Amino acid sequence: MKMAAKISTRAILSIGIAMALAPIAQAADWYEALSDIKASADFYLRYEGASQDNALSDANALTLRTFAGIESGEYNGFSFKVEMEDSRIVLGQGDYTVGPTGYNVGEYSVIADPETTELDQAYIQYRSDNIKIKAGRQVIALDTHRFIGSVAWRQDRQTFDGISVNYKVSDNINAFYAYVNQRNRIFAEAADFDSKDHFLNVSYSNNIGKLTAYAYLLEIDNDTDNALDTYGIRYAGSYSTDSAKWLYTAEVAKQSSENATNDFDANYLLLEAGAVVSGVTAKLGYEVLGSDNGNYGFATPLATLHKFNGWSDQFLGTPAQGLKDLSATISAKFAGGKWTAIYHQFDADEASLAIDDLGSEINLLYTTKVAERFNLGVKYANYSADDFSVDTDRVWVWVSTKF
Repeated sequence: MKMAAKISTRAILSIGIAMALAPIAQAADWYEALSDIKASADFYLRYEGASQDNALSDANALTLRTFAGIESGEYNGFSFKVEMEDSRIVLGQGDYTVGPTGYNVGEYSVIADPETTELDQAYIQYRSDNIKIKAGRQVIALDTHRFIGSVAWRQDRQTFDGISVNYKVSDNINAFYAYVNQRNRIFAEAADFDSKDHFLNVSYSNNIGKLTAYAYLLEIDNDTDNALDTYGIRYAGSYSTDSAKWLYTAEVAKQSSENATNDFDANYLLLEAGAVVSGVTAKLGYEVLGSDNGNYGFATPLATLHKFNGWSDQFLGTPAQGLKDLSATISAKFAGGKWTAIYHQFDADEASLAIDDLGSEINLLYTTKVAERFNLGVKYANYSADDFSVDTDRVWVWVSTKF
């Protein structure tokens, strides 16, 4: 009995000591997570010039975007990130218009880079072997950014308030879902929207491609009847032979747009084929943003729109007649950097007597890296109008670095 009593006493003491030390151990884990905080900074200085064949004065903008953030280490899979964003006009070079913010309205061509200081990201994250959950303000960019993107080309990029879940079902299957209750657009806070958006994206990958199915159900939360629902499927991949690497993409989608007075439907099609030979990439593309009888054009309001249909930004909103974009791209490494040239021919999907030929565009790009820390770029867009818009030239020169 005495031996049993001693064992019992020792067990009780051991449990008591363990319970007493547990908070200390947890505190140590928290301290370690906090002590692993990493600070980051990103600086992006850019000149943009715009000239249009209309009554607006030519625009010139020299702006500096700064990201500054901190990201914690993990504690039991939990971590957090906070990042601020600031965009400023430099050396007084601010002769441009930003309509939604009321800056120089009607004076100059538009350059969509308002001065702003705001919270860019702030989220709590949980991560395990096959799942990642984020709650808070965050960047969401899916596939090629054609439907959901960060618009990181602009100085005030797009983010979303909500919760997102990325689940790795297996080595080949991945599922992503997000619920968004606020869209933080690229015009400071002037064009932000409360929303009730659902993003669903499921993909299967193998060694020759990636098959993706998606549903993007968008609704602006403004006490009116509205919905923009898009369902689609995409396959993109590559296949290598002795002579070349072959590239291919096919994508189709269907969209319905509803409000209190109208109900429209439109279709989307993308076909791409290309090859990489001796370091040179050549690609042909055909994209159709369809029209509903000339009354509505297929819309992608949350896309990184600058990336598509020409860099002069003529088609940030799809014309009611829809848009066909036949493009040819060639790119290669040369003179210490990468060169890209793109030609676009634009036509209406459902032509009218007034609108059929939507013009053409040439895009040129050169990027390189200097001293391993600095990225330099020069970019040019020339749009030749026909039945739509006006002749437009845009040029960009930039340097960026991050720490």
